[in-house]
Amino acid sequence: MSHGVKRFGILTSGGDAPGLNAAIRGICRTALLKYGMQAIGIQNGYRGLIEGTCFELTPENFSGILTRGGTILGTSREKPFKNPEADPKTGLLPVDAIKKTYKKFKMDALVVLGGNGTNTTASYLADEGLNVIGLPKTIDNDIVKTDVTFGFHTAMDVATEAIDRIHTTAHSHSRIMVIEVMGHKAGWLGLYSGIAGGADVILLPEIPYDIDSVAHYIEKRRDAGKEFSIVVVAEGALSKDEALLSKKELKKRRAAMTYSIAYRVAHELESATGLESRVTVLGYLQRGGTPSPYDRLLATQFGVAGARFLAEERFGNLVAMQNNEIVPVPLSEIAGKIKRISYDDEMLLAGRGLGTCFGD
Repeated sequence: MSHGVKRFGILTSGGDAPGLNAAIRGICRTALLKYGMQAIGIQNGYRGLIEGTCFELTPENFSGILTRGGTILGTSREKPFKNPEADPKTGLLPVDAIKKTYKKFKMDALVVLGGNGTNTTASYLADEGLNVIGLPKTIDNDIVKTDVTFGFHTAMDVATEAIDRIHTTAHSHSRIMVIEVMGHKAGWLGLYSGIAGGADVILLPEIPYDIDSVAHYIEKRRDAGKEFSIVVVAEGALSKDEALLSKKELKKRRAAMTYSIAYRVAHELESATGLESRVTVLGYLQRGGTPSPYDRLLATQFGVAGARFLAEERFGNLVAMQNNEIVPVPLSEIAGKIKRISYDDEMLLAGRGLGTCFGD
């Protein structure tokens, strides 16, 4: 079959996540074996595209990487459209440097693997006339119009295992154990790992919490003879007071905090209940390591579909999963948006049914 794409560039941008290498392998193998295309690896995300640090990806590069965490291409949080400044040496703005690299390496298309920021940039590049396809990667699972993103499942496994392990210590020492998971603007990771790990309290960015209501719930548990409690807090959780602040004021208040949210919650709960509280911040543990078999399958599926989208010239789209089917979603429809948990979300309702406290 003849098609317009002979060479395509591929980059990974934003936070690393388990499954990136599986997706790179999926798209490059399929593009090469099925469609006879050539892949150009771009190093360190959009920064590599600006600086022109590219190389030809051969089967040796993407062989044996299915089970590897991280990304063989490297990544950065470069945002070429945010406060752009011209390069003092070349005088070029980031977007012009990107176009120059795209042309220089004779790319017919560009494939970007990333989360919200990455795919928003991809949408802007599509507006600039580049042939772009996006793949949904993020442990936060917060890209709109796709049911799932690769990286989420593995992070949920890691977070749940941590909660399981902390459970035994909490039980032994009769303590409140506060576990902080990632999730700055959306609480999918906290919600899913919290319910899977049997957390008593789950605090999420979408549901502003009242610390007195949480303390009351924990005291009721103690009165019922349960001497310990597991509290899962998403890093972006906020109190009812904070929910009334403007975005700018909230940012200012958070910047003034010298510790992460879990420490504040633990301190407040210890003061309110008199129960000893301890904190575990999972941090980057959730993003690293070997991808789960589910994420390997998902990333591979997205990768293979990405190659098909290239062959069919379905540019300007995200490779998305809806109702177990892979579908194209225009990048313009997901740019600048975040998939947050709604109050009628099935998993949230399941948690409420179980009697989990969400702090409201």
